[in-house]
Amino acid sequence: MTQRIASHSRKTAETDITATVNLDGTGTSAIETGVVFLDHMLTSFSRHSGIDVQLRCSGDLDVDDHHTVEDVALVLGKAIEEALGDKKGIERYGWAIIPMDEALARCSIDLGGRSYCVFKAEFRRPVIQGLSTEMVEHFFISLSRTMNANLHLAILEGQNTHHLIEALFKSLAYAMKQAVRVSGTRIPSTKESL
Repeated sequence: MTQRIASHSRKTAETDITATVNLDGTGTSAIETGVVFLDHMLTSFSRHSGIDVQLRCSGDLDVDDHHTVEDVALVLGKAIEEALGDKKGIERYGWAIIPMDEALARCSIDLGGRSYCVFKAEFRRPVIQGLSTEMVEHFFISLSRTMNANLHLAILEGQNTHHLIEALFKSLAYAMKQAVRVSGTRIPSTKESL
């Protein structure tokens, strides 16, 4: 099997980011975004999905976290999309319902090439360790856009902001683990193209 590894970079006046992913990794990561809680979430995503992620970002955090969070998602999504290649043999779909204490999150994903994101969650705290909670939805929208994925995320239960966000990232991780898994030899579409 061809190695499913890809790197993607993006440099603007606001951010300078490079990400490398290995879809067939062991969940090892080195994440440096400058946003402490985002680093924690991406490390958790890597560990639980089994996708190795190396990501470094230098962003204009003196302004706020918006550009960094958005651009990290865009670059990570593009690296994953490139690593998927022609998507031959992948499961394509994945889903997970993940608890974290009182929180319960659901994620469903389709790597079929159509970008769309549905996000249903509300958070009590406006900021957690440098991450504006309003940017969580924006992160997932941006990720789905460059990953060319249909992504549905929802909080089913819970109140603690940390638990809610972490359950969302872990549900994405387990859904991705399933969706990127190679289990066949054909492109998983009647169109024979994704």
